[in-house]
Amino acid sequence: MASVLSVAALVAGLAITSPSPENPRTLTVRVAGDCSEAAREVVEKTGGQLLSVQPLGDSCIITVLVQGNGQRPRKVTVKVPM
Repeated sequence: MASVLSVAALVAGLAITSPSPENPRTLTVRVAGDCSEAAREVVEKTGGQLLSVQPLGDSCIITVLVQGNGQRPRKVTVKVPM
């Protein structure tokens, strides 16, 4: 599960920009803050399944799906400082 969290956090933190005019064959990848540890902690504390991770400024917005007792799962969103 840790590898899924790391990949999800990495993908959520990447922003791929278009090639630069100076070198049209080069793509620039900007990485926002790393939210993988925060996502791991939220999943561990809630016992939920990771749905999304989004870095936002100096925080991470983490959404998990938490199973209920015989009820429909509920979506829980947590904002965690980086």
